[in-house]
Amino acid sequence: MKEKTVTIGLTDGLDAGVIAVLVQRACKFSSSVYLQAEGKKVNAKSIMGMMNMGVNKGKEITIVADGEDEDTAISELEEYLTTGK
Repeated sequence: MKEKTVTIGLTDGLDAGVIAVLVQRACKFSSSVYLQAEGKKVNAKSIMGMMNMGVNKGKEITIVADGEDEDTAISELEEYLTTGK
């Protein structure tokens, strides 16, 4: 299991559009992927769970991944959450 804390760099934080893309990206990994912020831990592959996060730009969020492609999952999700790419 690996984890990395990043700062949200997306202008609108985790809004519905960002969450839809994030969930799509998380689902392509075989690893379990979770996001933790402000005392909440949610499955990054669950759109309903992600909608309840409510994290804005500039806030810290921790990406937690566990599985065979955990390094790639963390790297790709970190890039998306910080740059939108």
